[in-house]
Amino acid sequence: MGANRGATPAQLEALYRARFAYFVRVAVAICGDSDRGRDVVQNAFIAAIRHRRSFRGDAPLEAWVWRIVVNEARRAALEPVAAPPSDEPESMNGHGGDDRDPHGIRRWVAALPDRQREAIFLRYFADLDYGTIAEALGIEVGTVSATLGAAHRSLRKNLQEVRP
Repeated sequence: MGANRGATPAQLEALYRARFAYFVRVAVAICGDSDRGRDVVQNAFIAAIRHRRSFRGDAPLEAWVWRIVVNEARRAALEPVAAPPSDEPESMNGHGGDDRDPHGIRRWVAALPDRQREAIFLRYFADLDYGTIAEALGIEVGTVSATLGAAHRSLRKNLQEVRP
C-alpha cells in the first residue's frame, strides 16, 4: 500500500456495515449516551469519507477509522448531556450498582483513567487486537499491554474488596 493511496467509499461502506454495532458500543461507552454514540459513529464515518484520501495505508483501514471514532466520542463526552442516558436503568440496588451490575463494575470501569478505560472498551467491547488498539489510541503495542494490565489490576483489586 503506497502513500496517498486513500480509502474508497466502498471500503468504508463495507467496514461500516460489518462493524457498525462494535463502533456504536465503544462510542456509547466513551461518551455515555446511546443516542450520542450513534451520532458519533455517523459523524466519524462522514469524516472518514471526507478525508479518505488521507488514509496512507500504513495500518489497517479499520484502525484508522477507530481512531476517528474514539476522537469523536471523546469530544462528545465533553459536551453536556440534557438527560440521563436512555439505556441506563433508573433503579439502583443496595450495592452501589444497578440490578444488572450488582458489584458496581460499571462504576469501577468509569473511574479508570481515560486511556485504560478506552483500551478496555476497544479490547472487550469491540474485540480488537493489541495492534489495532494501539493504532486507534495513537500508542505503542507494548503500551496497550501495560495499559490493559494496569486496568485489570485495578478492577481485580476492586472485586477482591467486595468478595467475602
